[in-house]
Amino acid sequence: MRRTFIITAALVSVAGVAAPALGQSVAQQQSSKKARDPNEIVCERQEEIGSRLGGERVCKTRAQWAEDRRVSREDVDKAQMQRDLNHPQ
Repeated sequence: MRRTFIITAALVSVAGVAAPALGQSVAQQQSSKKARDPNEIVCERQEEIGSRLGGERVCKTRAQWAEDRRVSREDVDKAQMQRDLNHPQ
């Protein structure tokens, strides 16, 4: 019984020491990542629905891609809100 207690105490103390070190390394990794340039051009391949062969390559700046994602998210939220208002439970 005493041996189990000692092992448990040792594991807790090791975990307590390792946790701050792990947190510091994650913070250092995040700060060392380069900030992405919003004016950098990024190209994506967009598939055409219903076609194995169709699709096109679309190139936009990171800011334009972010704006497209924001507008799409707003459209989805608006459609969901309208659906909820039109069909009360």
